[in-house]
Amino acid sequence: MTTLASLFGTELPLIQAPMAGVQDEALAIAVTAAGGLGSMPCAMLSSAQLDTALQVFATLPQPVNLNFFCHAMAEPEVADQQRWREALAPYYAEYGIAPPAPSTAGARRPLDAATVDLLEAYRPRIVSFHFGLPDPALLARIKGWGATVLSSATTQDEALWLQRHGVDAVIAQGTEAGGHRGHFLSDDLARQPDTRTLVASLSKALTVPVIAAGGIGDRADVQALVAAGASAVQAGTAYLLCPEATTSPVHRAALRAPGREAAITNLFSGRPARGLVNRLMRELGPLSSLPPAFPWASQALAPLRATAEARGVDDFSPLWSGARPGTLAGRDAAQVTRLLMGVD
Repeated sequence: MTTLASLFGTELPLIQAPMAGVQDEALAIAVTAAGGLGSMPCAMLSSAQLDTALQVFATLPQPVNLNFFCHAMAEPEVADQQRWREALAPYYAEYGIAPPAPSTAGARRPLDAATVDLLEAYRPRIVSFHFGLPDPALLARIKGWGATVLSSATTQDEALWLQRHGVDAVIAQGTEAGGHRGHFLSDDLARQPDTRTLVASLSKALTVPVIAAGGIGDRADVQALVAAGASAVQAGTAYLLCPEATTSPVHRAALRAPGREAAITNLFSGRPARGLVNRLMRELGPLSSLPPAFPWASQALAPLRATAEARGVDDFSPLWSGARPGTLAGRDAAQVTRLLMGVD
C-alpha cells in the first residue's frame, strides 16, 4: 500500500470517492490535509466552476484527484422526456407543481477538448474517470503532462480493457459501492461481483495496482480488502455524514436510519446507481423503462425534489449509499480518513 501512496504523492493509500451533489472543494481539501487523496467530482461543473476549483487546488502542497465521466451523450429525446413527465404527473398534481419545461440544466457531461484545454493550464497530477476512458487523443494529452490516470471497472473484462488503454491503476468497484455503476463494456448488472471477489480477481489478472471501492465502513473492511489484493481503497459513503460534505438533511437522516433498504435504481439519472430506497423507487420500481437515457432524468424531478426536501421528505431525492452507511457518523473527514487507515 505504501507503493501506491507514493504514486499518489500522499501519506496514506486512501482515496475519498468523488461524489457529485454531496461535496465541493472542502471535503477534498480536508481529506488531502489528513494524508489521503481527496477527490473533486467535475462532471457537473461549468468551466468557470472548474477553473475556480483548479485555482484552489493549485495552492495545495498535495494533489487532489479530479474525476470526470466518459459516457456517450446524445441529445435528449422529446418523446422520452414526455413519457417521463407523464409518469411523474400524479406527483406534480399532489404537490401542486406545474410540470417543468424541458431542460438540459445540471446534466453530467463527458470530458471534452475544451475541458482538457483548461486542465492543461494547471497540469493536475491525478485524473480519474468513470464509464471508461476519454477519446484516445484527449487521454494522450492528459498523460503527456505526467498525470497519473485512474478509472473504474466493475468486471475483469473492463479492468483488462483499462489496463490495455493505459491507466496507471484500476478502481475495482464492487456491488456494495454507492452511486453510479461504472460499467462501460456491458449493461448486464449481474456481471458486477462484490468488491472482495472483484479485487481478488483483478489482483491476479492485472499488472497495474488495484484500488478497492465498495463496502468500506471501518478499518476491518480496509484490512479485508488489502488481504484480498488491494493496493489502496476508495471510500465514499463513509464521508457522507462528515461536516465537510454538502449532504442534504434528508440524505443525512436516511443514512443514519438503521436498517434502511438499498437498491440499484435508474430513476434519478437514467443510469443504474445504488441508493437507499424511497417512495419513488417503491412506487415506480427501482429499475424502470420510464426515465429518459442518462443524464436526462433528473431535470424533471428537480422541482419535486426541492419541494419535498423543503418539507423534510426524501421521496424524490437520490439517496446514494454504499453497503455500510452511518458506521462513522459523528466524525469529521480527517477522523474518518485516519480511522480507516488505522492511524492515530
